Amino acid sequence: MSQLISPCVSICALDENDICVGCFRSGGEISIWGLLSDEEKREVFRRIEQRMKGEPAPCVVRKEKNPS
Repeated sequence: MSQLISPCVSICALDENDICVGCFRSGGEISIWGLLSDEEKREVFRRIEQRMKGEPAPCVVRKEKNPS
Protein backbone atom coordinates (compact mmCIF):
# COMPACT_ATOMS: atom_id res chain seq x y z
CA MET A 1 0.00 0.00 0.00
CA SER A 2 1.40 3.39 -0.92
CA GLN A 3 1.60 6.32 1.45
CA LEU A 4 -1.14 8.91 1.28
CA ILE A 5 0.13 12.15 -0.18
CA SER A 6 -0.59 15.58 1.19
CA PRO A 7 -3.65 17.32 -0.28
CA CYS A 8 -1.66 20.59 -0.42
CA VAL A 9 -2.19 22.56 -3.63
CA SER A 10 0.32 25.34 -2.78
CA ILE A 11 -2.41 27.88 -2.04
CA CYS A 12 -1.60 28.31 1.63
CA ALA A 13 -3.89 30.76 3.40
CA LEU A 14 -6.07 30.11 6.44
CA ASP A 15 -9.54 31.63 6.57
CA GLU A 16 -11.24 33.05 9.67
CA ASN A 17 -12.12 29.48 10.77
CA ASP A 18 -8.47 28.26 10.57
CA ILE A 19 -9.22 26.27 7.40
CA CYS A 20 -6.85 26.47 4.43
CA VAL A 21 -8.56 27.95 1.36
CA GLY A 22 -6.43 25.71 -0.87
CA CYS A 23 -6.60 22.22 0.64
CA PHE A 24 -9.42 22.58 3.22
CA ARG A 25 -7.31 21.22 6.09
CA SER A 26 -7.27 22.97 9.43
CA GLY A 27 -4.10 24.67 10.57
CA GLY A 28 -3.67 21.91 13.14
CA GLU A 29 -4.06 19.16 10.54
CA ILE A 30 -1.48 20.84 8.32
CA SER A 31 1.02 21.10 11.17
CA ILE A 32 0.78 17.42 12.17
CA TRP A 33 0.29 15.84 8.71
CA GLY A 34 3.70 14.12 8.72
CA LEU A 35 2.98 12.51 12.11
CA LEU A 36 -0.42 11.06 11.20
CA SER A 37 -0.98 7.38 10.44
CA ASP A 38 -2.61 6.46 7.12
CA GLU A 39 -5.87 5.87 9.01
CA GLU A 40 -5.70 9.36 10.51
CA LYS A 41 -4.88 10.85 7.10
CA ARG A 42 -7.93 9.12 5.62
CA GLU A 43 -10.02 10.76 8.35
CA VAL A 44 -8.54 14.15 7.37
CA PHE A 45 -9.57 13.48 3.76
CA ARG A 46 -13.13 12.65 4.93
CA ARG A 47 -13.26 15.94 6.80
CA ILE A 48 -11.85 17.81 3.79
CA GLU A 49 -14.76 16.45 1.73
CA GLN A 50 -17.23 17.68 4.37
CA ARG A 51 -15.64 21.13 4.44
CA MET A 52 -15.66 21.37 0.64
CA LYS A 53 -19.45 20.83 0.81
CA GLY A 54 -19.76 23.64 3.35
CA GLU A 55 -20.39 21.26 6.24
CA PRO A 56 -18.64 21.79 9.58
CA ALA A 57 -15.88 19.28 10.37
CA PRO A 58 -13.69 19.60 13.46
CA CYS A 59 -9.94 19.28 13.28
CA VAL A 60 -8.55 15.75 13.38
CA VAL A 61 -6.84 15.22 16.71
CA ARG A 62 -4.04 12.70 16.75
CA LYS A 63 -4.68 9.62 18.86
CA GLU A 64 -2.12 8.85 21.51
CA LYS A 65 -0.05 5.79 20.71
CA ASN A 66 0.48 3.25 23.46
CA PRO A 67 4.18 2.81 24.23
CA SER A 68 5.43 -0.65 23.31
